[in-house]
Amino acid sequence: MNLISVIVTTYNWTAALELCLDSLFAQQDPAFEIIIADDGSTPANQERTQAYCANSPVPIRYVHHEDQGFRAGTIRNKAVASSQGGYLLFIDGDCVLRPDFIARHRQLAEPGYFVPGNRVLLSESFTQEVIEKHIPLHQKPLSYFMSLRLQKKINRVSAFIRLPLGFLRKLQPNKWQKAMTCNLALWKSDFLRTNGFDELFEGWGFEDSDLVIRLIHAGVKRKEGRFAAPVLHLWHRHNDKSKQDLNYQRLLDRLEQRDFIVAIKGVSQYCGDASNAPRV
Repeated sequence: MNLISVIVTTYNWTAALELCLDSLFAQQDPAFEIIIADDGSTPANQERTQAYCANSPVPIRYVHHEDQGFRAGTIRNKAVASSQGGYLLFIDGDCVLRPDFIARHRQLAEPGYFVPGNRVLLSESFTQEVIEKHIPLHQKPLSYFMSLRLQKKINRVSAFIRLPLGFLRKLQPNKWQKAMTCNLALWKSDFLRTNGFDELFEGWGFEDSDLVIRLIHAGVKRKEGRFAAPVLHLWHRHNDKSKQDLNYQRLLDRLEQRDFIVAIKGVSQYCGDASNAPRV
């Protein structure tokens, strides 16, 4: 059983990150490492997170850079450069995982494919309750979430349904929409071949869609992760979207440039050739 590298992006929200880490520490599949990709948290939050990481039952590393605005693509590139696994699993530090999350992603992993999962959104008030009481959502049974749905504390319960891992997951191989880095898995060799996230996408918006589009242009196909490996996504305010329109226009240009595969400013800045990394 080979190593999966779980990249956890965070920024100044240690209470949420601790819930995320609790759910990672409780995974049924132990063959993974955690890399905290910290996009500029304060020294106090860094210290608190690093102390919490001491409880990890699996290898864990902490990658941080100074706060210069939203640079999630950059810190993820740096995190991948320090990773040891042959398969990458991107999540956000405000997401809570079910105990079989990594095991299910391992089942879905297949050469030539990337796998986007889906998410269940928590309401603002319920998120506050979860944070204040440190509710271990990863330990709760399905009946608990059915009750939450009736109370409108989460937006859906259907994502918890488990469907077979068959051919239906490959019906939309070139679909890039709704593939987000709060729940996205791909081979490290494919990530490196496309040079990872393009850091020309500054500020919030579409750096993950750009990666997926370039993967598709490179011949990597989509394999649907819905009804297999959802995350519970805590509510938070939207990031600064002042550069959203500019990023979206760049994305539209990339869609038309089918021979554009390699990011202009990507992960190659931080690492050498890791194409021979072990596979899952």
